[in-house]
Amino acid sequence: MIFAIEEINKRPDLLPSIKLGYQIYDSCASVPVAVHVAFQLSNGQDPVFYKGSNCSQSGVVMAAVGESGSTPSISMSRIMGSFNIPQVNSHHYATCACLSDKQQYPNFFRTIPSDQFQADALAKLVKYFGWTWIGAVHSDSDYGNSGMASFLDAALREGICVEYIESYFRTDPSSKIQRVADAIRRCQLFHMYNFAFLLEELALDPPPPRQWIGSESWVTDTFMVKYRFCAGAIGVAIPQSVIPGLRDFLLDLSPSGVAASTLLTEFWEDAFNCSLRKSPGVNKGLCDGTEDLKRLENPYTETSQLRVTNMVYKAAYAIAHAFHNALCKEINGTTQCDKHIKLDIFLELKKINFSENGYHVSFDTNGEPVAAYEVVNWQTKDNGNTEVVTVGYYDASLPIMRFCPSGTRKVLQKRKPICCYDCVPCPEGEINSPDCFPCPREFWPNAKKDACFPKPLEYLSFEEILSIILAAFSVSGACLAIITAVVLFHHRTTPMVRANNSELSFLLLFSLILCFLCSLTFIGAPSEWSCMLRHTAFGITFVLCISCVLGKTIVVLMAFKATLPGNNVMKWFGPPQQRMTVVSFTLIQVIICIIWLVVSPPFPRKNLTTYKEKIVLECALGSAVGFWAVLGYIGLLAVFCFVLAFLARKLPDNFNEAKMITFSMLIFCAVWITFIPAYVSSPGKFTVAVEIFAILASSFGLILCIFAPKCFIILFQPEKNTKKYLMNKN
Repeated sequence: MIFAIEEINKRPDLLPSIKLGYQIYDSCASVPVAVHVAFQLSNGQDPVFYKGSNCSQSGVVMAAVGESGSTPSISMSRIMGSFNIPQVNSHHYATCACLSDKQQYPNFFRTIPSDQFQADALAKLVKYFGWTWIGAVHSDSDYGNSGMASFLDAALREGICVEYIESYFRTDPSSKIQRVADAIRRCQLFHMYNFAFLLEELALDPPPPRQWIGSESWVTDTFMVKYRFCAGAIGVAIPQSVIPGLRDFLLDLSPSGVAASTLLTEFWEDAFNCSLRKSPGVNKGLCDGTEDLKRLENPYTETSQLRVTNMVYKAAYAIAHAFHNALCKEINGTTQCDKHIKLDIFLELKKINFSENGYHVSFDTNGEPVAAYEVVNWQTKDNGNTEVVTVGYYDASLPIMRFCPSGTRKVLQKRKPICCYDCVPCPEGEINSPDCFPCPREFWPNAKKDACFPKPLEYLSFEEILSIILAAFSVSGACLAIITAVVLFHHRTTPMVRANNSELSFLLLFSLILCFLCSLTFIGAPSEWSCMLRHTAFGITFVLCISCVLGKTIVVLMAFKATLPGNNVMKWFGPPQQRMTVVSFTLIQVIICIIWLVVSPPFPRKNLTTYKEKIVLECALGSAVGFWAVLGYIGLLAVFCFVLAFLARKLPDNFNEAKMITFSMLIFCAVWITFIPAYVSSPGKFTVAVEIFAILASSFGLILCIFAPKCFIILFQPEKNTKKYLMNKN
């Protein structure tokens, strides 16, 4: 940890201008000592950062690394959690699954996986070798009890039978230790959690060859390999790692630097069998200063296979990154840190996600890292020595199922064995069985993406709210036209009706009724007959309507010319000619529609391209030329009618119908000009809705502009319904 902190303090990119300090305590695996230290670390008032050469001895500690055991860690977490001080653990004796409970230990994090993951790995290991009948032994502590409980749950899920479960504690009487040892001698295969004291008893009367399955707490302990009867033991361990620069840091110790620390003093005196200071009752000679750690070969100098040490290293860096994220910001390409910001290191620890020295560090919602283990085996070499050899790997983040769940497929991970894969969702429109493949064209996957079902059909049905509204306007428009016709027929002898060509007016109202009702043919599921009817009925009725309006416009112009002296033009455009004009213009549209229906008529079609997940039932045009010829002819008549009405708008009669026709045709043209881009861009059933809206809007424009003023005068201003008023040119 000291190495990691000093390395962090030297880095320019991590907490620049801020130095981390530390205080190290040895709890001696004692809960009372751990509790005392926890209170001592938590009794400050305000956070004080390192400033210059002085560092205050007061102030609350911002984070703690430790403790080494589950029971002391539980006690410390309860105390420090009350002060919102995060605790980052890194030791394999502090892996109790109970510490993952965020309700009880919200401030607890760890860089070493929980026993729950280790138990799952061990159970799968047992099942992999086909061992279904085992015994289990564990230490009677929070670490051992929790680990064994997790293993029993995992064993039950894997179908493994546990013959017996024994527990012991280091202070138990020898009779109990003997009883547990006898149980082990009777069983062929057993799993053990933390049993150093028990091996001493077993060594007195070594059992026959047994298959030992060990937890991470002892299976890589070099002290344990001296027990030859454990040869062949297998278990899971924290992955070994290398920390660059650590060996040089460790070997750089000198007697003067060691003397400042009681821990290092004890280590130095044991390693070189000498004493740094003369003490009574000590038989060791004084160290003479020639001691050199580089010539020493013991576990202290072996840094090529670090396991728990790397967890401590990552814990220190996790806290440093949390500080950095809380205090530092990138400003104009440089990192600037504010020492005086009030920070919540607990919240920042939850969010850390970084890689250091090739190792990824992050915490899940329970404060746990990604669980990964090495599978190790005790192997006896030719020289008779037992070595711990890595024979496999276990990664809890990899898939644990034989098959991917519904809607996903296997994707092999890069640079991993073939059994390592990710389950990625199938692309849209595909199901898995077991690989992803697309559904047939008219089918779509269900929510689970494990079966194809027919795509739902979409069309403008009579049950939809939009259809009901459009149909209501259609029927209302037809009723309005009928009511208007009744009013005009009832007052057919009045000057207002007679002056505006009553025959063409009634024919226009009849065509408007057809225009309103033809919009109903666009609603409902398309069929062969409905597709042909909707377009031809629309085209013919609208030409009939515009022809009537055009006839009325010509009548207005001819009538004005007839009032000039010596002009007898009306004899050339009397009622027979008016009827012939309407019939001729309409007959041209009928011919266009017949040619369209004969050559390439509209037909029902399933549109599979607008939407991926549903089918749009629509009427295909058959011949686009025919459709646009129908619309173009209507537009040509409308423009011609608008021009004539515009020329006649300023005729001097008091009631000039040309003004009303001008407004109606202006609305008509505006509606159908905007219809074209809306029709082309509208998807699915909304294309039909746009066409219905255009029909209704233009029809309402005609009936309201042409007939509403007449009906208003007839019903509410009868005094103006006189020949004198109509002939008035003011």
